[in-house]
Amino acid sequence: MKCTNKRRGFCIGLVLSIFLPLLSGCGQKNYTFPYDAEYGVSSFQIVRTVNASQAIPFAEDLCIAVGDITEGTDVDTSGAGAALLCDVNNAEVIYAMNAHEQMHPASLTKVMTALVALKYGSMDQVLTATSSVTITESGAQLCGLKPGDTMTLAQALHILLIYSANDVAMLIAEGVGGSVDGFIDLMNEEALALGATNTHFANPHGLTQDNHYTTAYDLYLIFNEAIKYETFREIIHMTAYSTVYYTGDGEEKELNIKTTNQYFKGNFTPPDNITVVGGKTGTTNAAGHCLILLTRDTSGAPYVSVILRATALDVLYPEMTDLLSEIGK
Repeated sequence: MKCTNKRRGFCIGLVLSIFLPLLSGCGQKNYTFPYDAEYGVSSFQIVRTVNASQAIPFAEDLCIAVGDITEGTDVDTSGAGAALLCDVNNAEVIYAMNAHEQMHPASLTKVMTALVALKYGSMDQVLTATSSVTITESGAQLCGLKPGDTMTLAQALHILLIYSANDVAMLIAEGVGGSVDGFIDLMNEEALALGATNTHFANPHGLTQDNHYTTAYDLYLIFNEAIKYETFREIIHMTAYSTVYYTGDGEEKELNIKTTNQYFKGNFTPPDNITVVGGKTGTTNAAGHCLILLTRDTSGAPYVSVILRATALDVLYPEMTDLLSEIGK
């Protein structure tokens, strides 16, 4: 409507009749505001009070890798798909290459499996194997579980992390999660809660499967949470483990396993100023050769390092050693 001089008063009245109720808050519709003026970290409180509460940043104690950090280093990771080295105490990324690129994690998946089990299970919980432990994939690492076999979660976690048995991963998932699918849901929920937003798990063992992926940085987030558990740190530091579990007939079955960590086997040597506390290995055709480690320098300060998709075992460990050589420079 065009407002002429004669109609100007009518136009103004019409506009005010429409917008005044909205501006004065006296309209018919009620609006609910998402923030409370008394909430400690609201903008209202920040300007109103001197000692307002402060929100703790999510990543306050975490290493942040925005992009590649390779300049000024002597690291050669040309034989890997991704690499990351983090100073845990100082929340500093020392080296990063393709840290946010999604890749197959292979058995590094089992770090999350162990983390969920430690959070939601109890070490003395007795787990009973079902047909889910029957894995027929060629080359899959197994400890030989059969349906009906029983062992405690403590035994299962040792076998999972030291020997990387895929059948034990299924045993843990079903026993702790109520079902394998239920456990996988927990894995993905925990990943998101930790900020591992480029990760999705489709199984608890890491054998190649569609929609199963992570990144070097997300693995750092997951591993960094797992090492807060003393049990996890103790297990990944072990080079061998012997135990007795029970078959479905109630008979004892002895199991003796050794670590898959080539540093612990003595086949490769870390830098002189570095102590390898432990970690997790992983290998599949799709993932290549993978390794995540907790190490300490001469003062005992902790570091987390990750290499994904190395082309061979004798490429993985020399490049990891090269990566660890950056500590203390």
